[in-house]
Amino acid sequence: MKLIIAIVQDEDASRLVTSLMKEGFGVTKLATTGGFLRAGNTTLLVGVDDEKLNAVMDIIEHVCKSRKQIASAPTNMHGMNNMYTSYPVEVTVGGATVFVLNVEQFVKL
Repeated sequence: MKLIIAIVQDEDASRLVTSLMKEGFGVTKLATTGGFLRAGNTTLLVGVDDEKLNAVMDIIEHVCKSRKQIASAPTNMHGMNNMYTSYPVEVTVGGATVFVLNVEQFVKL
């Protein structure tokens, strides 16, 4: 058995949960916050038998597409302490960060 931990952008989370549940996979959804853009994201926990791992990974890959987005990057104003301004920077968002862990024991009470 495997535990899939998928960290996805909030924008993709609802579609991913719907797609996984439609295919019969149970999902636990956790609201989390990313460190780089300090934007909301969602962490999904999915427990699957080994032979169903590829099916879940295919769904995640299909739903969670990466895309470009403009974000504000803070910069210190030259010569002025504690004064910051921001400028736009293009970053890639979306996609998914996925961890797959072996599960030694699973108990449902």
